[in-house]
Amino acid sequence: MRIGIDYTAAVRQVAGIGRYTRGLIRALAELDHETPYVLFSAGRDADARPWPANFATRSMPLSDRHLSIIWQRLRLPLPIEWLTGALDLFHSPDFVLPPVRHARTVLTVHDLSFLRYPECFSPPLLRYLLSAVPRSVERADLVLADSENTRDDLIELLGVPPERIRVVYAGVEPEFAPSLQAEIEAVRERYSIQRPYLLGVGTLQPRKNFRRLIEAYHLLRQERSIPHQLVIAGGRGWLYEPILEAIESHGLQEDVRLVGFVDDTDLPALYTGADLFAFPSLYEGFGIPVLEAMACGTPVVAADASSLPEVAGEAALLVSPTDIEALAEALWLGLDDSELRETLRARGWEQCRRFTWSASAQQLLASYTDLIGRSKG
Repeated sequence: MRIGIDYTAAVRQVAGIGRYTRGLIRALAELDHETPYVLFSAGRDADARPWPANFATRSMPLSDRHLSIIWQRLRLPLPIEWLTGALDLFHSPDFVLPPVRHARTVLTVHDLSFLRYPECFSPPLLRYLLSAVPRSVERADLVLADSENTRDDLIELLGVPPERIRVVYAGVEPEFAPSLQAEIEAVRERYSIQRPYLLGVGTLQPRKNFRRLIEAYHLLRQERSIPHQLVIAGGRGWLYEPILEAIESHGLQEDVRLVGFVDDTDLPALYTGADLFAFPSLYEGFGIPVLEAMACGTPVVAADASSLPEVAGEAALLVSPTDIEALAEALWLGLDDSELRETLRARGWEQCRRFTWSASAQQLLASYTDLIGRSKG
């Protein structure tokens, strides 16, 4: 079988879906040295890493935005095989499918947050997702979900038959491990972090719930005497103005540090140096940062919503993402209770071992093989 994979997210998105696609497909390349693969990317070539001989790369000078207009908005029937050559199967890891000529199709849907929390999206993005994603899900021969929670949402919200869905979890890169003190100090200096700190990681957008995290941090500072800053690492996404307003309204300009996007080379030390990692997201398809923090030995407070209990297990303090007082109390417990911190740290390392890219790649390859086998049958 000859398999095409849309690798665009891996080369154009540094976090989120890009991180998921890179980790999964690189692990697949280490696992399978026989099946012919074609990695397609819009706008630029696949990353410059050496690929095995059975992996070819194809790029298109048009950007992913232009291809989205052609395929999803104008719905022009230009099949992906026009760019990749003949395929038996095509996999899109990023919510939407292009037209195909004969190939069977696999689609990864990471989450349905645009249906659960439409208010967290800008109107143009919401209109696009409401149109393109359900249409692609209906066309897909097989839908992959990041978690059982997303699988359940696909069944409930889009009516996908359970037999058309498989769960393929994310993993953690081996680079995420406790850093040396010198590395921690270098990163703190690079991002001007002068005090002990709590850490949040994610794009600045409403679904990540950073406004409530800032409110809980402010409440904690009023009730307890803590020296910690709140450091939030992530680029600016959309509808992020309430985050800035919360910082200003509480006079926290010196206490809340928005350090912007942090490169992967700096993230392990940033996680390791934090006294606590907070991830109160309203909705996640998986929540890779939770496992990254655990892999670096940092205790975690996370939301008890969507997939996060599934991913964190008993290795994090779980709390309602909308209860600011409960979130503030969980932050205090995570900072103050040394025995609890050690318990969370030990459980976190154990939890991380349940999620590896190698295991995910095996699940992915089995999904490909089963679908092609059913097609031939």
